[in-house]
Amino acid sequence: MPVLKPTAFSGTITWLGRVGEGLASVSAEGLVASLDGVLGEKHSGATRASCSRVTAQYPRGTEIANTRQLSLLAAEDLAAMADAMGLESLSPALLGASMVVAGIPDFSHIPPGSRLQAASGATLVIDLENRPCTLPAREIEAVHPGFGARFKPAAKGRRGVVAWVERAGEFRLGETLRLHVPDQPVWAHLTEARR
Repeated sequence: MPVLKPTAFSGTITWLGRVGEGLASVSAEGLVASLDGVLGEKHSGATRASCSRVTAQYPRGTEIANTRQLSLLAAEDLAAMADAMGLESLSPALLGASMVVAGIPDFSHIPPGSRLQAASGATLVIDLENRPCTLPAREIEAVHPGFGARFKPAAKGRRGVVAWVERAGEFRLGETLRLHVPDQPVWAHLTEARR
């Protein structure tokens, strides 16, 4: 029996971006992804230096596998964030997004280990929820003065997910991604372990 189960859930890529030197990304018509991530992108590479998200496991700066090659957002969450902040719209570029996907419900809470697969076979593996931090607030503040501080509370539970490339290929605007989830029950001790 397969470990990953194809679902009836799919989403459409509505925006693509490439991160340069800073946090903000620049929109793109397509992204070419190798097993090291998006070619020529700041977050590409097989490894990365550990950051504040994994200090319980490693000292900051430790070389670890790069499971944060891409940052994915839901179009629905992006609109909800903008609304909660009192903005008409919020550009995914200001959040350093690699991809915006529309049509998959509760996108920021897709189970870790799930796959998003294009018709071409190009596949992303979901690592974890991308929790809000203050870095995008600076980018937002520069474009929307007085609104940067509203980002973190508005983004809670809506910040999307981070992912890495399992099968190389190209991702294009308008393309459909099918969701595959782990065919595994939720660990019975999860609530106890989170205490």
